[in-house]
Amino acid sequence: MNQTEQSSAHPDPANQQPLEERVNNRSHRPDSDAFRAFMASSWAPSATELPARAEVADHAARRRRAISEQFKGERLVIPAGPLKVRSNDCDYRFRPHSTFAHLTGLGVDHEPDAVLILDPTDEGKGDDGGHHRASLYFRPLAGRDTKEFYADSRSGEFWIGPRPTLEEFKALLGLDTVDISQLEVGITKNVGEPSVGGISIRLVRKVDENIDALVDTARYNTAKNPDAMDFEALDALDAKLAEALSELRLLKDAWEVEQMKIAVAATAAGFEEIVKSLPRAVAHQRGERVVEGAFFARAREEGNELGYDTIAAGGNNATILHWTRNTGTVNDGELILVDAGVEADSLYTADITRTIPVNGSYSPVQRKIYQAVLDAADAAFAVAVPGRKFRDVHNAAMEVLADRLEEWGMLPVAAAAALSPAGQQHRRWMPHGTSHHLGLDVHDCAQARAELYLDGVITEGMVFTIEPGLYFKNEDLAIPAEFRGNGVRIEDDILITANGPVNLSAALPRTPDDVEAWMARLSG
Repeated sequence: MNQTEQSSAHPDPANQQPLEERVNNRSHRPDSDAFRAFMASSWAPSATELPARAEVADHAARRRRAISEQFKGERLVIPAGPLKVRSNDCDYRFRPHSTFAHLTGLGVDHEPDAVLILDPTDEGKGDDGGHHRASLYFRPLAGRDTKEFYADSRSGEFWIGPRPTLEEFKALLGLDTVDISQLEVGITKNVGEPSVGGISIRLVRKVDENIDALVDTARYNTAKNPDAMDFEALDALDAKLAEALSELRLLKDAWEVEQMKIAVAATAAGFEEIVKSLPRAVAHQRGERVVEGAFFARAREEGNELGYDTIAAGGNNATILHWTRNTGTVNDGELILVDAGVEADSLYTADITRTIPVNGSYSPVQRKIYQAVLDAADAAFAVAVPGRKFRDVHNAAMEVLADRLEEWGMLPVAAAAALSPAGQQHRRWMPHGTSHHLGLDVHDCAQARAELYLDGVITEGMVFTIEPGLYFKNEDLAIPAEFRGNGVRIEDDILITANGPVNLSAALPRTPDDVEAWMARLSG
């Protein structure tokens, strides 16, 4: 091998282009002085009128005030999260962490890398008479005279469109705003052990790895004895913040309820598109994808995104609880179970399930199964009232299903024995819970303590689902053959008021007769 060949085979590492720069090798971006000067000139001035204060701003301020009450004297750090890479240099659409959205009021795609900081003040001297002053750190719109304007594909206006300025977000949200370049100082200033006059930090972890590392470093560098740091205790401090923020969302305010209604209405419109798509779905080798696509198209028109991956499950696939592959066929004579929800621009989501006959009519066995699930749902509705326990909703539904399974000869014991803690045989065909809280996350308030969630008292302002089901798999030899291959779930979104539950999703029919009439009307 000659010297030239050797050089080509083993290039000098010092001359290697860094990996992070190679993604731009496909681009031909100009960078001459003449180009930069010309690019910075002759642009119409940006709008100078500031937006009006958003309706959500006052609600978000009350939420921050409530959390301030629990963590006096401590700095609270709530990241929005970074952009997430889908593949190579392509990112997923950005969605901020739900806690960040809840405390700022920001939805849609605001704001990658942003961080909300609640800085402690003297008691009662903070925002709205609280104990903290809130500041939103984010990357504001870059001027058109900057390289970022035309060269940064993640944040430049030429690539992703206009972005807010510090002044605009301050006016919109009623929050102090700070350039993200000051974030490190905002997080780490005066950090230290309270016993020596420092400020302790609590962080919503596992949202932004860079913020996690920054907080951990600040804690380590300011500890009196870093080698003796109790990391489990620090993690427990952060976990307590996550818990409190999750429990703060157990009761929805008036603005949140309106957002839930918007999400539910958009979801109902999507279900109408599903019914209209069924003839094409039956004719397609991946009919479930046709149904999924019909809903998604309407979701993007009406809202921001899906609240979660749609389940479009035909036939036996409906007995797979989280069937999201949606690669199966949709066949005449079978049921199709669709579990779907539109996420509104505010990021609040609906969560609705309907199980409908592909040909528009339930068979006698399908109707029998459907009616049992509907009766279970109605029993759950009846106990979903203020003052009852959240777990009562599930128990009421299970009593109906166990009785019906005994009546059909499927249970190996009496329904009463199955319902006992030592039994539970009926759960073979209904293994999931009947309800979960709903809001910014489809499974909202997930970090709340059990005594406030499962064992909590139903309270005015709660929003949760009621969703019993029965799932009879083709391969289940414990049941009569005529039941096999049918999965039924009925799920509605419930608002608890002083007068009892309100079915937010009541616009979608629930009884078998109403479902058939609805499908006939939409099918022309």
